[in-house]
Amino acid sequence: MIEDRIENIEARLKESAHIPEAKRAELLQLLAALKNEVSGLPSSHHEDARNVAKFMEASTHEVTRPEKKPQEAEAALNGLTSSVQAFEASHPKLAETVNQIAVALSNMGL
Repeated sequence: MIEDRIENIEARLKESAHIPEAKRAELLQLLAALKNEVSGLPSSHHEDARNVAKFMEASTHEVTRPEKKPQEAEAALNGLTSSVQAFEASHPKLAETVNQIAVALSNMGL
């Protein structure tokens, strides 16, 4: 389920000691907005939303790991960015939220 992945991401962010508190709060706020957007998706878009959630989970994993792996982080972030393209026309707010998350993760060194 998409909501389960988002909850896993939230838990990982809350538990990570490697993220500054201000960035953690920003990401958690964006995840709350994402959860709200995903809840309104028609079932025809759930596969695309699962892809977004999968790449977001991978990106979050890269941010929260103590030892950074730049190539894996870049691949996860690129996957996140490209997976959201399916929503740009039909769900611009969802695409905007995911893009904000990608920028926040990128600004953290991904």
